[in-house]
Amino acid sequence: MKKFTFILVLIGMITLQSCEGPEGPPGRDGFSAEAEVFELRNINFGFSSQFGYSIYQELTPPILNSDVILIYRMDGTINSSTPIWQQIPRTLYLNQGELDYDFDFSRVDFTIYADGTYDLETTPQYLDNQTFRIVIIPGYFSGRMDYSDYNQVMLANGLTEADVKPFSERQ
Repeated sequence: MKKFTFILVLIGMITLQSCEGPEGPPGRDGFSAEAEVFELRNINFGFSSQFGYSIYQELTPPILNSDVILIYRMDGTINSSTPIWQQIPRTLYLNQGELDYDFDFSRVDFTIYADGTYDLETTPQYLDNQTFRIVIIPGYFSGRMDYSDYNQVMLANGLTEADVKPFSERQ
């Protein structure tokens, strides 16, 4: 009986070892498994009665379902080569009232919003000629970091200033 069991096990091992399933479907083109960073420079918020002040951009190609988008607004500069980046959402406390920057995103687009407790038209410097950095983080990335620190996010994802491209070049 032991010989019979041994022979069955041996035949099973040989049979299973040579099994190979069908080849899976090819991967999807145009998707990156690496972090990306893009810049929207000197962009103006548009106004609509439905969304208020907003900036809408399509993501071409779409990002993966697991990817995350972080957005930073340039709040000024220390000198010509050192911008100051603030993560949004962000609330600014001004003499006129509170101004909020926020955003949402999906696989195919994102929208940046500006809203406040006062008439935002009275402060066009916060709506016109704005510069934003959009960082796309792959979903598998689970490093612990302070996402509000733009420089730490760039470093942790192996990105440098040389990797920043105009948003219009994302393809």
